[in-house]
Amino acid sequence: MATYTLFHNPKCSTSRKVDEALVAAGVDVETVLYLKTPPTKADLERIIGKLDDPVGDLVRKDNRFKELGLNADDYTSKSAVVSLLLDHPELLQRPIIETSTRAAIGRPPEDVLASFLS
Repeated sequence: MATYTLFHNPKCSTSRKVDEALVAAGVDVETVLYLKTPPTKADLERIIGKLDDPVGDLVRKDNRFKELGLNADDYTSKSAVVSLLLDHPELLQRPIIETSTRAAIGRPPEDVLASFLS
């Protein structure tokens, strides 16, 4: 059985939904509260290496992103995304699900969970 790592923000309803579904499925889940324990450069590079989604999708383009005066076009490369998320871990898209072979952004949760748990 695969071990799952969930980069989780318990204040996020989508992140909670994914967490609850993984627990309900009875899988082994290591939960990382990434706002308390931000991912390292090695963590981010590992996740990016397993991600099918464009690397820029790891960055939340929310109000915080706008407050910082950032431009989404500047965060399409691996190095730019890693650098930004090291400085601003709150901009990490959530949740992120990772196994030994895959990583995915848990949005929409139903689609991602179906692909991981099938």
